[in-house]
Amino acid sequence: MARALSSETVHATAVAIGGRAVLLAGPSGAGKSDLGLRLIDRGAQLISDDYTLLKRQDGVLVATAPDTIAGRMEVRGIGLVTLAHVSDVPVALLIDLFDIVDRMPQEPLWRTLAGVDVPVIKLAPREPSAPIKVELALRVVDGTAGQS
Repeated sequence: MARALSSETVHATAVAIGGRAVLLAGPSGAGKSDLGLRLIDRGAQLISDDYTLLKRQDGVLVATAPDTIAGRMEVRGIGLVTLAHVSDVPVALLIDLFDIVDRMPQEPLWRTLAGVDVPVIKLAPREPSAPIKVELALRVVDGTAGQS
């Protein structure tokens, strides 16, 4: 029987919101860094830009930056900038970035990363409301949406 991976690197920008990692995944040019930057502007913390190292530790998936890019973010039109960052943050959610998404998703989506199932939400990253939708999706996953 093959053993599940205990670590893997994914093509995703990761930010921490309330001590939980949100992975922003999509192909090059999809808007990962841009959405990450807008979330940072709203109080999120950078974990990693463009590539994120995921490690399974005692059954918990944590996100961190590869050493070569820790604390660096590519800002289109400006270049590489240095930002404060955090490491080893438990992963709560993966946001899959698409230009067009279903208005009402039919069923919950999951992706297995480093042997851990992670909930997936599809979002359009360039919509003005995208950062707010990420924060709301995190609350939905936590079961706190609609609570004051």
